Amino acid sequence: MEEVLKFFLEYKEMIFVIVLSIFLGIEVISHVPAVLHTPLMSGSNAIHGVVIIGAIIVMGHAENTLSLILGFIAVILGTLNVVGGFVVTDRMLEMFKKKKK
Repeated sequence: MEEVLKFFLEYKEMIFVIVLSIFLGIEVISHVPAVLHTPLMSGSNAIHGVVIIGAIIVMGHAENTLSLILGFIAVILGTLNVVGGFVVTDRMLEMFKKKKK
């Protein structure tokens, strides 16, 4: 327990920034209108592609098994997020197409 408390005291500024970022992100996302959801989702998918590249680089430089496992999990979850986001974006764009008669 002392180690956990020591960690929090040592990195209190970074923990504060992360918690503040979480609250700010929730506040910003909750005020996004539905019309902007599709373009923002496409943009976030493109950004998440960079995360996948970073995870692949981490896996390539992994010195221990934990780094390799975390990199692999990051690649899998990032890929699922990107693919799922593009599927949802495609479905939303289908709603705006004219229906065939």
